[in-house]
Amino acid sequence: MNRSALTLGLASALILGAATASAASPPQPVYIHMNGANEFLERLVFVRPGQKVVFVNEDTGPHAILGYNPQTGAASKTFDDPALGGTPGRGHKLHTYAISFRHQGPQWYYCPVHAELAKAPGGVWLPKVRPGVHGFGTPMAGLIVVTTDPALLKDNPATSAAKILPGYFGG
Repeated sequence: MNRSALTLGLASALILGAATASAASPPQPVYIHMNGANEFLERLVFVRPGQKVVFVNEDTGPHAILGYNPQTGAASKTFDDPALGGTPGRGHKLHTYAISFRHQGPQWYYCPVHAELAKAPGGVWLPKVRPGVHGFGTPMAGLIVVTTDPALLKDNPATSAAKILPGYFGG
């Protein structure tokens, strides 16, 4: 075997090995941040089946995450975190909640501390601002779309790639 054939064979093996390793590595998590305005900063995100979604509470106050069915108003039995503590400040523990979904489709959620479900015209259930809580007038709610569509997967907000956003404190 001549030297150029050996070099070509080694290069091909290295390229194939790198491609296999990157294909096998799991995708990075998608982050959804909660802030002091009682909002999810990334209200709409797209993830692959099995990809981790991490809710990050960068607010000093507590929140919760509850999945629901907009057709029935029924709470999810698997998509819920009843108590996601606040982060008092720099150096304190940053509270998170992680979940992944195996099947494609929409995953609706809201914070039951700051929103409640109400039946809307047309019979669907939607979150509305919980009376008596502070915020900026919008219900604390969002949607995760589980998909394999590459165009949608590229359409996430830039902030969804970072666990801690600039200007926030992290623990």
